[in-house]
Amino acid sequence: MKLAGLPLAFALAFATPAGADAPTPEKIQATLFDAARAGDAALVADLVRAGARVDARNDAGYSAFVLAAYNGRADAVGALLAAGADPNLGDRRGNTALMGAIFKGEDAIALRLVAEPRVDVDARNGAGQTAAMFAAMFGRAAVVDALLVRGANFALADAGGNTPERLARGQGNDALAARIAAAVAQR
Repeated sequence: MKLAGLPLAFALAFATPAGADAPTPEKIQATLFDAARAGDAALVADLVRAGARVDARNDAGYSAFVLAAYNGRADAVGALLAAGADPNLGDRRGNTALMGAIFKGEDAIALRLVAEPRVDVDARNGAGQTAAMFAAMFGRAAVVDALLVRGANFALADAGGNTPERLARGQGNDALAARIAAAVAQR
């Protein structure tokens, strides 16, 4: 395998003894998932240039983008967005990278995704939940505010009939629930 001219991280990831086979597309793809999870933005970009499919899912149903967001890897999130990753691609349950970042408390990434024009802030998972519901349930006030500014629909209910306001109240966060109710009433 010829490594001359490749970035060091990429070269090291695929260094093979003389005469050995070049990395397979499957190995390149698997390494993309690992690089996204680890936050190695340079390697992510190199792997995409080498043919890794940016929106492929691993055996567990996660895209590299979801893995990067869920693990708080802002640089990898940026590299994947730059490479054209679909920010609305959900996992097997339909949870998007935005939902995962909110769930994990990765507010900086969640706020970045809310600001990303390609993100559908009203995307629903398999249970009908939206990012607004996740933000309300987990008390992520800054994300709630950003979603309100972005125009997310806080009047939507999930499959169980829960709205973001109801979820916030159910968690004992009456102040956040009141803010949500006031915002919904003004729309």
